[in-house]
Amino acid sequence: MTRLTVLYFASLRDAAGTAQETVDIVAADLGTLYEALRARHGFTLSRERLRVAVDGAFARWEDAPRAGTEVAFIPPVSGG
Repeated sequence: MTRLTVLYFASLRDAAGTAQETVDIVAADLGTLYEALRARHGFTLSRERLRVAVDGAFARWEDAPRAGTEVAFIPPVSGG
């Protein structure tokens, strides 16, 4: 079991009802982590549309989550 902090932005924050949460989860990689959280919160965005970051640096979906880290899921942002 891995405990980490997850940050949500934009539509993910709205769907989760929070900007961040601490989770205890078993996941082989960040992609599996996102899919588990997607099922929990009903996220509509596929991971192909997102970026993932660990402790402020962009990461790969294949990277393993590490206990005590901060994982951010970043949806596409539009602006004017």
